[in-house]
Amino acid sequence: MAEDTSNDTNAVNDDNPHDSNLLPALTLVLGGARSGKSHHAETLIAGHLDASDSITRPTYIATAEAGDGEMVNRIADHRARRGDRWHTVETLLALADTIVAATSDGQPALVDCLTLWLSNAMHAELDLDTETSTLLDAFTHANGPVVCVSNEVGLGIVPDNALARAFRDAAGRLNQQVAAQADRVDFVAAGIPITLKNELS
Repeated sequence: MAEDTSNDTNAVNDDNPHDSNLLPALTLVLGGARSGKSHHAETLIAGHLDASDSITRPTYIATAEAGDGEMVNRIADHRARRGDRWHTVETLLALADTIVAATSDGQPALVDCLTLWLSNAMHAELDLDTETSTLLDAFTHANGPVVCVSNEVGLGIVPDNALARAFRDAAGRLNQQVAAQADRVDFVAAGIPITLKNELS
């Protein structure tokens, strides 16, 4: 006689097989330079869009400034990879307000990246504790899922100057605070994502 699993809470629910692709409120994607972290973050957003019937266009929040030819080319490469499906907003400092505005209709937003925003804030000599607190508050007020990309800068040698060490330390603290608030944290190495935290699994 076949086992009746109709009331088994562990049975798989096939009503919506795409539910696992829906994003939580906040996801942090960490990785080193050229690790594939931005592509992974974009893939997460794409999966969320495919799993949702009401969401059509995500927002890409870029914190980079095209200050030289190399950065111009990198920005162009990213835009070409994303295609026309994305709405792009550039912000150097007003990240918190941009996140809340971009998600006001429930659309997802991708922030790329937190470390460039941090560099901008340090260059502007803003109070990092205040700016970080404002950013964390914005995540709680976002009306759609937010995916943040950030560099893991603490795995290499100790920088040989005070400014670089201060940036490394500030980036580490920022990543820890965002990770603590995030529902999901992925680490990407050589294009391979590893989930470090998933509170909804």
